[in-house]
Amino acid sequence: MRVRRLAAWTALPLAVTLGLVACGSGGDGGSGKSDPNAAVRIEIAEPQHLVPTNTNETSGSQVLAALFSPLVDYDEANKPYEVAAESVTSSDNKVWTIKLKDGYTFHNGEKVTAESYIDAWNYGAYAPNGQNSSYFFEKVAGYADLQGEKPAAKTLSGLKKVDDLTFTVTLTEPYSEFKTMLGYTAFYPLPRAAFSAPGVLAEGYEQAPIGQGPFKIKGTWQHDAKVEVEKYDAFPGQKPKVAGVEFRIYQQPTAAYADVLSDNLDVIKTIPTESLSTAATDLGDRFQQSPASSLQVLSFPTFQKEFSKPEVRKAISMAIDRDEITKSIFKDSQQPARSFVSPVVAGYRENTIGAAGEFDPAKAKAMYQAAGGPSKIELSYNGDGGHKDWIDATCNQLKANLGVECVGTAEPKFADLLTKLKAKQPVGLFRMGWVMDYPSMENYLGPLYSTNGSSNYYGYSNPEFDKLLAEGAKAPNEEEAIKKYQAAEDLLAEDLPVIPLRFGQNNFGHSTKVKNVEMDLFDRVDLLKIEAVK
Repeated sequence: MRVRRLAAWTALPLAVTLGLVACGSGGDGGSGKSDPNAAVRIEIAEPQHLVPTNTNETSGSQVLAALFSPLVDYDEANKPYEVAAESVTSSDNKVWTIKLKDGYTFHNGEKVTAESYIDAWNYGAYAPNGQNSSYFFEKVAGYADLQGEKPAAKTLSGLKKVDDLTFTVTLTEPYSEFKTMLGYTAFYPLPRAAFSAPGVLAEGYEQAPIGQGPFKIKGTWQHDAKVEVEKYDAFPGQKPKVAGVEFRIYQQPTAAYADVLSDNLDVIKTIPTESLSTAATDLGDRFQQSPASSLQVLSFPTFQKEFSKPEVRKAISMAIDRDEITKSIFKDSQQPARSFVSPVVAGYRENTIGAAGEFDPAKAKAMYQAAGGPSKIELSYNGDGGHKDWIDATCNQLKANLGVECVGTAEPKFADLLTKLKAKQPVGLFRMGWVMDYPSMENYLGPLYSTNGSSNYYGYSNPEFDKLLAEGAKAPNEEEAIKKYQAAEDLLAEDLPVIPLRFGQNNFGHSTKVKNVEMDLFDRVDLLKIEAVK
C-alpha cells in the first residue's frame, strides 16, 4: 500500500473482532478453468503519482504493487516477513543490515542492487524533490541535512553500501519497528534508468515506471482512462496467475459497479453506498467482504481562524450522529469510529475521543455559539469517491443541530483535492480516508498528525505530541512503544484536528470472469492470487 495510506473512495467497516470471516472466500466465478493467458480488469481512481516516494494514496499504490516487489510483506498476524529482502537484521535497533535476494532485475534488464535502494531513498528524502513520502525517511541519519530550500547535503549519511546485495541503514535513534516499515511503497528501489543525472528523476519516468515486480508497464499511463501492466517473465518471486492487469480509472463508482454487473469490469474494490442493500442479490457469492484497516474522518484546516479553537471542532463532532449515518447511508456495513487508531493494530482502544464522540445536539449548539463558530460550513470531498450521500447527510445534521448553513463541495478527483490541500487553498472541512501503510499504531499517528507528517494536511502541530511519538519510536519493545503512542492519541482527543467517523471493511465485488479474488488490509487486490476463467 500497501497503501494503505490516503483512500479516495468510501472504505466500507471493520467488525471490532479481528476474527471477522469474509462472506465468501474469493468466489470462483463459476466452474470455469483458469486462463493464464488472459488479463483482468480492476477499477481504481486516477492516481496522483506513480513514483514510489511520491505515492501516498491507494489507487497509485495498487498500481505500484503490480510493478514493484517490497522488501517485506506481512503475515496473518501482521508481522513482517522477507520478500525481496533475504534478511533484515539489527543488534541494537539503530544500525540495520538489509541483504537482498539475488536474481531480481528491473523490467529493463538492469540488476537490482543495494544502490538501487540507496539512490531511490536519497531521491525521496531530498526536500527540493518535493516527494509526498519524504517523511518516511525521517528516522534515517542525515535526513535533517536534506531539508530546507538549500539543503546541506544531497544524500543520507545513514545509507551505506556493503556489497552489491547488501547495505546498512543507520537511524538517528533506535526504532524497533523499522523492519515493519519496509513494506511501504516509499521503500521500493529505482533503476539507474529512472534518473537522468544523479538525484534527478528522468523526464517521463512516471508515465512508464520501471519496477522489479511481477508485472511490467504496458505502454504508458493513460490519464483518466487506464494503466496497463503485463506479466514480467523474469520475475524470480511468486508468479502471478494472469497475463496482465488493466487498472481502469473511474470517476464514479456507480459506473464501475454497472460494468461489473455486465462483466465489462472484473473487480470493483468498493461497492457504492447506494448499491450495498442490493449487492448480495446482484452478485450472489461474488459480493465479498473482508477486514480492512481504513478510517474515515472529517478534517479541519486548523490554520484557519474559524476552525482554530478545539471547542469549535468538538462542537461539530458532537453535532454529528455517527450511528444514524452508519445505519441509514451505509446499511451498517461500517462501524462508527470514536478513536484515531483502527482495531486491526495492537494498542487500539475504544472511544478515545470521549465526550466529543457523543451525539449531543443541544450541548453542541451551545458550545459552538459560545466559541464563535462560523455561520457557514463547507464540507469538501472528492467527487470520484462515492461520498456525496454521507456528506449531504452530515451537512443536514449540522444545519439542524448547529443552526448553520452547510454545503458539500465536490472536487472532481481525489488528486485535485490533495493538490489544493497541499497548497493550503481554502476548502472548509474536508473528508479524508486513511489505510495503514504498515501495521503499527505509529502509522495512524505520525504521518497524519506530527508537525512534519507526510499526510498532515490540517496544519496541526503539537510539540508534546511529536515528543511522545519520538519516545514511542525509541522504546525497546512494542509494549513500551504502545504506552507512548496511546498518550499521544490522548493529546489528539484534546485537540481534535480531525473527527473520526467510521472504521471500514472491504466490500467488493467481481465479475463471472475471475476467481480467487481477495483484498488485503491495505485496500489492494491480491494480484498474485486472482485468476481469469475461460
